[in-house]
Amino acid sequence: WHDNHSFQTFFDTSSLVPRIFYHVRTSFCFLCGRVFMATCTKVIIQLMSSHAIPASTPPPIHAIDRWWGPRELEYLCHLKSAIENQYPHASEGKNLLLIAFCRLLIQISNASFNHQSISFKDTKRRQMPLFSNVQGFDEMFLRELDIILESANYNPPSKTEVVYGDSRNVAQYVSGKYNLLITSPPYPNRISYIRELRPYMYWLGYLKEGKEAGELDWEAIGGTWGIATSRLSKWKKSSKGYYPLYYVHLLDKISDSGNKNGYLMANYIARYFEDIWNHLQSVIMVLSPGSKVHYIVGNSSFYGIQLPVEQIYRDMLEALKFKNVCIKPIRKRNSKKTLFEYDVTACWA
Repeated sequence: WHDNHSFQTFFDTSSLVPRIFYHVRTSFCFLCGRVFMATCTKVIIQLMSSHAIPASTPPPIHAIDRWWGPRELEYLCHLKSAIENQYPHASEGKNLLLIAFCRLLIQISNASFNHQSISFKDTKRRQMPLFSNVQGFDEMFLRELDIILESANYNPPSKTEVVYGDSRNVAQYVSGKYNLLITSPPYPNRISYIRELRPYMYWLGYLKEGKEAGELDWEAIGGTWGIATSRLSKWKKSSKGYYPLYYVHLLDKISDSGNKNGYLMANYIARYFEDIWNHLQSVIMVLSPGSKVHYIVGNSSFYGIQLPVEQIYRDMLEALKFKNVCIKPIRKRNSKKTLFEYDVTACWA
C-alpha cells in the first residue's frame, strides 16, 4: 500500500453507497460479459470440431509425450489455434480463455502433484481418463472457463499496479514511500518455479527453447534448474554478503556432509541469502518510517542438516536496524516433519 492511499473499512458509511453501486454495476457487466464469452466459446468449439482451421504446432517442450498422450496433445493444439483465431490480439477476454486453457492442459496431462515438485504418472499403468473423447474435453474446458468467469465476478475494486523488475533493486523500479510490505519469497529448498511452470510458459509462448528456462532460473532468486546448476559450481561469495559465524558453520557443514552435491548446495544457499540481503538493503529505500514488513518463509533441510531460514531472516532484519522483529509460526508444511512456515515481521524505524 502506498503511503498516500486512504484506508476505509466496509462499515464506513461514506463508502457504503459507492460500494453497493459497484457491486450492482459489476454484476450487470459480469452477466453481459458472460453471455459474450459463451458466444465466443461456442464459436471456438465449432472451429475445433469442424477442423476449419489448422491446429497449432505443439510447443517445443522436451519429451512432450511424457506430458500428454496423442489424443490430449491433438486436442490442446486445436483449442489453442481456435482461441488465437478468435482473439488474434491481447485482450481481457483472451486472458480468461487462456487461463482456462492452462487449467485444462494440466488436468489432462500425465503430471502428478503428489510431491512438492512435479513428477509424472506411470503411463503404462494409467487408466484412460474419464473424458477420453473430444466432447469430454470440450466439457472439461467449459467447466474450467465457468470457474474462471465466476471468480472474475469477485475482483476487488481497488486499483493495482504490477511492476516488472528485480526485487534485488526495488528502488530502481518503484518510486514513493510505502507503509506495508507483504511477500512470500522463494524458499531455499531448491524448488524451481521455472521447472514447475514450464508447460504454461511454453504453451503461452514465453519460452521457445530449453536454455531460455535455465537462463531465467539463473536470474531468479533461488533458481537452480538447467544451466543454473552448472553455474552454481563456479559461483563465488561476495565480500559484501551477510555471513554471521553460525551461518558460515552451517554452510561448511552442508558442504562437507559427504554428499557429492554438498558443495553445490552450500553455494546455492549462500547465493540465495546474498540475493535476499541485497533485496532487504534496497527495500529500505522505499519504506516510510513506522512501516511494517511481513516475510512468509519456510525453513529447509539439507542432508539432515536443518537450515533455520526464519532465524537468518530475523538476524538480517535486525542487522539492518529494523525494530520489533518477530518470528510467528504459521503452519506445518506438507512435507518433512521438521519443516514449517513462518511470518517474520518487523517495523522500519
